[in-house]
Amino acid sequence: MHQHLWPEALIEALRARSERPRLRGNTLELASGDWEIDLTAHALEARLALLDRDELDVAVISCAPTLEPDEDLIDAYHEGILELVAAAGGRLQALSCGTVREGFVGACVGAEALADLAELMPLLSELERRGSVLFVHPGPAEAPYGAPAWWPAVVGYTAQMQAAYAAWLAQGAGAWPKLNVVFAILAGGAPFQLERLASRGVDSRSVLEANIYLDTASYGDRALELSLATYGVGRLLYGSDLPVIDSEATLRSVRGFGQAVADAVCRDNPGRLFG
Repeated sequence: MHQHLWPEALIEALRARSERPRLRGNTLELASGDWEIDLTAHALEARLALLDRDELDVAVISCAPTLEPDEDLIDAYHEGILELVAAAGGRLQALSCGTVREGFVGACVGAEALADLAELMPLLSELERRGSVLFVHPGPAEAPYGAPAWWPAVVGYTAQMQAAYAAWLAQGAGAWPKLNVVFAILAGGAPFQLERLASRGVDSRSVLEANIYLDTASYGDRALELSLATYGVGRLLYGSDLPVIDSEATLRSVRGFGQAVADAVCRDNPGRLFG
């Protein structure tokens, strides 16, 4: 469910920019910091080889909001990723960036966008009408002065996702009851929060919506066991955040729960979600 792939059009657009976000050699320069990128991981042949290694048929690709893309970069992604989807022989599907577009299986938005559901109303209503999918992914996060390099990914991203998940439970789920929503990285630890919600008078059964899904990216045995115990096997989707994180560890954990769980998380649930 959760992979990223930069088409050549996006890479060239990043290289051509004089302002951040931009590429200088193999360094991605963002407003939030500089990051070394292995551009070979974004070659179609390399991605298909990784899918073969992991014994996966199809990856759902999105352009991460953490890239901080403006309209020019979004246009380059939309143009280039459809070319890769066409060349992949059915092995790739793509999510658009915050819009409904032909050729895409849904839309990806940054977690902070869910703070203003009124602004997202046209997108959410159209996705619901089409029976399509909304993927909520962390957006840019900065570390406080002196914090270690892992701070944005471990603290900033999870805090954003918890807030987005809470906003959807509070307002979104009732307003768009038929919209399928997938929250990246287990919604920043959503299962951990349900007992605290109950302590504030929220009926925890009301948050177990059938059309809210959690992607497993970056998590292992302990987090997945809690998620399975809380939501059951039907609410989880396998995601890896490849190539930001290697896919093997989480996939090994998913498969470690047995064939029935692996089939549900990797095949049955995404098959139901994407038809």
